[in-house]
Order: sequence, then C-alpha cells, then structure tokens
Amino acid sequence: MSAPSPKTLLIVYHSTTGATRQMAEAVARGATDEGGVHVRLLKATDAGPEDVLGADAYVFATPENLAAIAGLMKDFFDRCYYPVLDRINGRPYATLVCAGSDGSNAARQIARIATGWRLRDVAPPLIVCTRAQTPEAILAPKLIPPADLLQGEELGAALAAGVAMGAF
Repeated sequence: MSAPSPKTLLIVYHSTTGATRQMAEAVARGATDEGGVHVRLLKATDAGPEDVLGADAYVFATPENLAAIAGLMKDFFDRCYYPVLDRINGRPYATLVCAGSDGSNAARQIARIATGWRLRDVAPPLIVCTRAQTPEAILAPKLIPPADLLQGEELGAALAAGVAMGAF
C-alpha cells in the first residue's frame, strides 16, 4: 500500500510594499514544518483556477487598500470564482490582511467571497497593522516585526497540522 499523497496548502497573496509578502512567507514557513503538506506560495497574478482546484486548503493574503482587498487580489478572485464554484465546497481557508489601520473590511470582503465558494473558515482573520497613515508611510517599503511574523508562522503551522490530520 502506498503512502497517501500529501495535502496541498495554497497561499495566494498580493503585496505592494512587502508587508503582505513577508507575512505570506511567514505562513508558508510555519506550514512547511508540517509533514504531509505541500505548500504553494503564489502571487495573485500567477494563481488561477487550476491552482485553487489543486489545493486542499487556502490562505488568502492581501493588503487593505481604501478599506478593501487589493485590486490584484480581487482580480484573482474574479478570474477563479466561476471556474471553481461548487468544486471546492467545504475546504478550509484562513485570511491574512496587512493594513495601515484597521483591515476588518478587507477581511469581511474575503469572507463574503469564501462564503460564495462555500469554503470553511478555520481561523479568525490575522490582521497586521502597519500604522502607515501618511502618503509617504503608506507607499514606503515595510518591515514586519518579528512578533507579527511569528503569528503568521503559527497560523501556517496550525492550518497545515489540521489539514494533515484531516481535521478540516
């Protein structure tokens, strides 16, 4: 009898200033430590319906721009929505948002999309606040503090462990 094929965790992200990329990479690091789970980290522009269909669980990571998900994350969801509809029901997902102040609206927007896809949220949204409030600070490259990166690693580890054990 052959070993079961590994489960796949797909992390789809968009990042302009590097903050969301750093957090998505932290999630991937945490998830990679779990045996039996293959981690795929893709930019939103590089991810498509076949990637979504080929995964067993998801992390959607976006900056919050003007109280909404980033346009390129929205593009990813728009391109994938109908091709995967009713084909990924019940699969687990988690949300990661990097925001200058709040982030909750972007998290709600992803939750609404995931509800349409009939996905199952398995963790509260992880919202990292960069406190960037001026045009200069908003556009500046970001360096995420180690404590926030650790939260990302913990999210990745927990999601991968749940997927590996079949808890989700």
